[in-house]
Amino acid sequence: MMHALENLEGAAGGTLEPDGAAGVLTGGAPVEPVAPRRGARILDLVGETPLLELVTLSQPYRHKDVAILAKAEFLNPSGSVKDRAAKAMLLDGVGRGLLDIGKAVIDATSGNTGISYAMMGAALGYRVLLYMPANTSPERKRMIRRFGAEVVETDPLLGSDGAFLAVREAVKASPSRYFYPDQYNNPANAQAHFDGTGREVWEQTAGRVTHFVAGMGTSGTFTGTARRLKRENPAVRTLAVQPSSPFHGIEGTKHMASTIRPGIMDESLQDGVIEIETELAYEITRRLALQEGIFAGVSSGANVAAAMKAAEDAPPGSVIVTVLCDSGSRYTSDRFWEVGEPEYGFDWKI
Repeated sequence: MMHALENLEGAAGGTLEPDGAAGVLTGGAPVEPVAPRRGARILDLVGETPLLELVTLSQPYRHKDVAILAKAEFLNPSGSVKDRAAKAMLLDGVGRGLLDIGKAVIDATSGNTGISYAMMGAALGYRVLLYMPANTSPERKRMIRRFGAEVVETDPLLGSDGAFLAVREAVKASPSRYFYPDQYNNPANAQAHFDGTGREVWEQTAGRVTHFVAGMGTSGTFTGTARRLKRENPAVRTLAVQPSSPFHGIEGTKHMASTIRPGIMDESLQDGVIEIETELAYEITRRLALQEGIFAGVSSGANVAAAMKAAEDAPPGSVIVTVLCDSGSRYTSDRFWEVGEPEYGFDWKI
């Protein structure tokens, strides 16, 4: 039987470089080197991430020629998928005259978007002020501060909703001081994934993607990517992922029934919702490191666990794409790395 990936080789061949870069590859063929007029800027490196095959974790489904692929979003310059939305929202603010050098960028974050804002604020010369739950991983808070941004910690029991409400009060009190992107309600968030992530998935699979599986925090990644893939092929199944309980340890994701609903979320794009337990997300995160050599974060583990669930019922020949949202380096102090190590083998099932 033909492997589901056999015809994908070369679909995303070559690398993207700034115009005029030396050694640019087009479809794998070298072109004449040209001296660049200037180097790339850090914002130029956002997006165009590779699509990785999860060789070991796909093994239980190989008998029916089902492949699980994952976008390596931890290779964005600040280390997460949130670089895409942060770049889009900041540049949209500049373009509409809402963000100028006299204003501070302010928003609520569970960590990753905050790191993206902080990195880009440093690169562009903007002050950045971020509200985030106090129980956000210490690695994330340290990264934000290393870029020179300020952190206001909010009640951990209120989660990301508490940070969201607190930042709205701050903006209401002094609206002229801030540019508030409001990542949960900003259409530029989802549009970044429509223009970028969704297009890339379609091109990198040569249009053979059959399923897209992704978790939701702001819902921007899922909404924008699903919308683009369904425009390209309405038959693509787009499956949302969320924690199985309001009380969970999957940072960056929301249990939508018990939280403030993001304004950019479009439930009409959801062909189904896969709920994932925290312990399963932890286990798959460990397995990504130990069996695939991919050091990713917990939301990535949840996404891959959901993709594996989707693979169980997927028709033969399916190509299932998910997202590796960020790097495991942001969670090294978490205890889940050290406990409950699974037995390893290809016969493992969810």
